[in-house]
Amino acid sequence: MGSNKPGKAIKNAVESAAEKVVDLLTPDVPGKPGSGTPTVEEPTAPHAPLPPKQEQGSPETRTPTGAKTGRPATELGQQGAYLTTSQGARLRDTDHSLKAGPRGPILLQDHHLREKIMHFDHERIPERVVHARGAGAHGVFEGYGTADGVTRAGFLKKGKQTDVFVRFSTVLGSRGSADTVRDTRGFATKFYTDEGTFDLVGNNMPVFFIQDGIKFPDIIHAGKPHPDREIPQAQSAHDTFWDFVSLHTEAQHHTMWNMSDRGIPRSFRMMEGFGVHTFRLVNEAGETVLAKFHWKPKLGVHSLVWEEAQLLSGMDPDFHRRDLYDAIEAGAHPVWELGIQVLPDTPDETFEGIDLLDPTKLVPEELAPVQAIGKMTLNRNPTNFFAEVEQVAYHLGNLPPGIDVTNDPLLQARLFSYLDTQLTRLAGPNFSQIPVNRPHAAVNDMLRDGFHQQAVHAGVAPYRPNSLDGGNPSVATDAEQAFLDVPVTVAEASKVRASPASFDDHYSQVRLFWLSMSPVEREHIVRSYTFELAKCYEQPIKERQLLSLANIDPVLCAQVAAGLGLPAPEPTVPLVDVTPSPALSQVGGEWPADGRTVGIVVDPDSDLDGLAALRETVFAAGMVPLLIAPHGGLVGGLPVQRTFATARSVEFDALLLAGAPVPAPDATPARDAKARDAKAGDAKAGDAKAGAVDPRVLLMVEECWRHAKAIGAWGDGAAVLTAAGVAGSPGVLAGDAAADVFTELLQLMGAHRVWERFPAPVA
Repeated sequence: MGSNKPGKAIKNAVESAAEKVVDLLTPDVPGKPGSGTPTVEEPTAPHAPLPPKQEQGSPETRTPTGAKTGRPATELGQQGAYLTTSQGARLRDTDHSLKAGPRGPILLQDHHLREKIMHFDHERIPERVVHARGAGAHGVFEGYGTADGVTRAGFLKKGKQTDVFVRFSTVLGSRGSADTVRDTRGFATKFYTDEGTFDLVGNNMPVFFIQDGIKFPDIIHAGKPHPDREIPQAQSAHDTFWDFVSLHTEAQHHTMWNMSDRGIPRSFRMMEGFGVHTFRLVNEAGETVLAKFHWKPKLGVHSLVWEEAQLLSGMDPDFHRRDLYDAIEAGAHPVWELGIQVLPDTPDETFEGIDLLDPTKLVPEELAPVQAIGKMTLNRNPTNFFAEVEQVAYHLGNLPPGIDVTNDPLLQARLFSYLDTQLTRLAGPNFSQIPVNRPHAAVNDMLRDGFHQQAVHAGVAPYRPNSLDGGNPSVATDAEQAFLDVPVTVAEASKVRASPASFDDHYSQVRLFWLSMSPVEREHIVRSYTFELAKCYEQPIKERQLLSLANIDPVLCAQVAAGLGLPAPEPTVPLVDVTPSPALSQVGGEWPADGRTVGIVVDPDSDLDGLAALRETVFAAGMVPLLIAPHGGLVGGLPVQRTFATARSVEFDALLLAGAPVPAPDATPARDAKARDAKAGDAKAGDAKAGAVDPRVLLMVEECWRHAKAIGAWGDGAAVLTAAGVAGSPGVLAGDAAADVFTELLQLMGAHRVWERFPAPVA
């Protein structure tokens, strides 16, 4: 009896504390994320789970055969004040995997890691828990031979061609979400090498939110829609995400990348890819180096502006998917170079003070240049989206001889997670036999039976050693290019749930990224943080995130705080002096315009001389011209792809004006809301008086100008520039001949945008 009294007292105390928290609730407008009230400081006092909100209900408690139990519905939810295993054992740590020393590999005996990751991997069927929204394509990779000195991987030999399948994806959204949301993008490449499949499973950002894979369920649960309403979809602009990253400050670096223009790429074709982790390479002599993988797009790194992304989410939520497939169909095949940063394999696994096992850190390219080792071209679209894009299964443990893993604790957990995930998502252990996953190397694996077994195995002895099958299969040696688990020495250490001290630096590289941005990119980052935090309901979460921004840069913090109407806090850690990395900025380079879309506004009264030749010139430049006219059919004998009613500026990378179309018959707000435009004055449908321009055309010009796109006009088209109020501004061209205007326009497009047109008050 006596032994139960302390437990009962604790139970009463935590329940009383929970009741007090609920008593403080004063809900006013809808949208409060939970029944509690958060604090700026992380809560540490144990208490019972909070009750549901008042408008929430739960199913009645009934037996499996339908009888009422009379028990409270809350008994179906979490119980107790402490974190436990599924069997009720209390846990002292859920942030660190069990390792052989702080820098050692994760131990297989870590039952908590296994249970936590296993359950997370099976939370969704059949779509992926993360990276559900994706697009994929086939292609070919050709090695340059420049990696021969550091790895014996055969697919990197000079001239060697290897088939690939690439899947691009967003992380947070469901399969039905939009393409152009602000999010990290997956960039996963399956190399079908003749030495076995190599899966390079990366992102369009070189760092990740967390340092240890045991926290992956936590960050994804925080980023996913709120569990009670399943909103917001495919967004991080909500309380749970910012609650997590402001408490778990190691996430601040990746969060900064997400808030930058990198979070909304213009196209998969204009996106960098990164392997994120540090890998170990081994050459023919058995020598090792450490390396980071990079994909560099031929078209350069290019992003949408926020208004474009918002318009596209409504107008064409499949924009990225469509862009990829249309480019391949048009022959503008996307191309990337694969590069590596080669780093010495030192005992401490650091480089220039950067811990190479920390996946929240990058190595600036100015310190370790990216060396090109091959080229990938995507040249075939899928035949069946489900069979290929949905059923493709990647796994970081699919490695060829010459490439091995390191003790990065996020990478180590992913080695378990990816393989485990396929068991549920693809209904059994034989997912490697699905056509898109089948290796292009001979397979003799002694794995038998199971769901969906498609191989008809011969022989009677799927074990080794055997004599009944004549000893087949034999094991390979180095001479036969057997895979080598590099014999790295593991230092003697106690098994602990801990991270090395170098993992404690959560701000210096975030500051490096911020200071590496151009003024216009910094302005976009400020807007992103302000928008996302303003979407949070709870004021303490906003205040807590501002504390992290103060530790990154006082200008950034002050600008965001002003936008939120909050005071800017002082830093709580010293600001670090860092050397900016120009390679991180998207501004300043010039790139090919392959695969871009050029809108050409025409009408029957336009100057159509040379229009056919202009279309051919645009095609010859590797781009796609789309004629935009008042109506469908033909104009000047050429097919119209868009009408003023169906077109929107966000479809085009640049705009050309062949004339000044008067308002068309459908240019009324009652028929087309886009026709409501103050600059159109009192012009009416069919009005041909001087200065009357169809308001949909003016809207296209104004949006293209606002989004810093190149605009050109010739002949009567110049009058549209004047009517829109953009004539003579940077990146707005007017001339006498279409060919001359297009030549200048093409040069402007090489810089992606007319950057000087953007206001940049943040220095």
